[in-house]
Amino acid sequence: MLPWKRLLRPLAVLLLTAAVTVVPTATVATAATDQAEAAPSRGWNDYSCKPSAAHPRPVVLVHGTFANSVDNWLGLAPYLVNRDYCVFALDYGQLPGVPIFNGLGPIDKSAEQLKTFVDKVLAATGVAEADLVGHSQGGMMPRHYLKFLGGAAKVNALVGIAPDNHGTTLNGLAQLLDHFPGAADLLSTATPALADQVAGSAFLTKLNAGGDTVPGVRYTVIATKYDEVVTPYRSQYLDGPNVRNVLIQDLCAVDLSEHAAIGLIDRIAFHEVANALDPAHATPTTCLSVIG
Repeated sequence: MLPWKRLLRPLAVLLLTAAVTVVPTATVATAATDQAEAAPSRGWNDYSCKPSAAHPRPVVLVHGTFANSVDNWLGLAPYLVNRDYCVFALDYGQLPGVPIFNGLGPIDKSAEQLKTFVDKVLAATGVAEADLVGHSQGGMMPRHYLKFLGGAAKVNALVGIAPDNHGTTLNGLAQLLDHFPGAADLLSTATPALADQVAGSAFLTKLNAGGDTVPGVRYTVIATKYDEVVTPYRSQYLDGPNVRNVLIQDLCAVDLSEHAAIGLIDRIAFHEVANALDPAHATPTTCLSVIG
């Protein structure tokens, strides 16, 4: 039998692989990511955009683990821009020497990057508040910003698409860490964000202590019962005032989107995002929303 120390690295690789397989491979080079930050021709990150009377707040998109400000939003960003929103997306959680794949650094530090980015967007657009929309880690990480970094004063709404608000067991895979002494430390050293997202982590314990929400912010969670990454899917839901938890299959029973698809290509979920951003003009979300 192999000594347990020889199993640590394969186990970490297994955990990383499980997460990578459900996030799309980046189709753009790092240069393309930089271009999206500066080029309004893509439709978002246009710092000359001024919010309209109909949509008076900019929307900041927060990507998930292993994703970036381009590949995570090739579907939703144009969808919102075409509906007259000023849309911005940041890159966060970069690790040294790891291009394209972001969202891997300590989540509390990523929340500090979000704080800086929101301040930049608010200064450029000349408004007092933004709305945040995040996928996976990007739907959970902003809660640290809201709760501990003063974000509640600058954010009107947070929309989480398949967010891991209470962590995940990766269908029990993460529980294997308990059986291999030192494995959790190895995972934390290599990819702190993954360790932070394991159910019961110190980060999540602190984040959820005293309640899931903060006053003054509207929360929406959009989940799919076919989520294979954030499990069980009901762990995504938030509890508190000004919260709406939505299961996408309650809106369209034949929607088969899993963890990645619900944030990347699911126009039924996109329609529900638009409703959450503008509840005063919300329209019913149905299977026909795919053509809306």
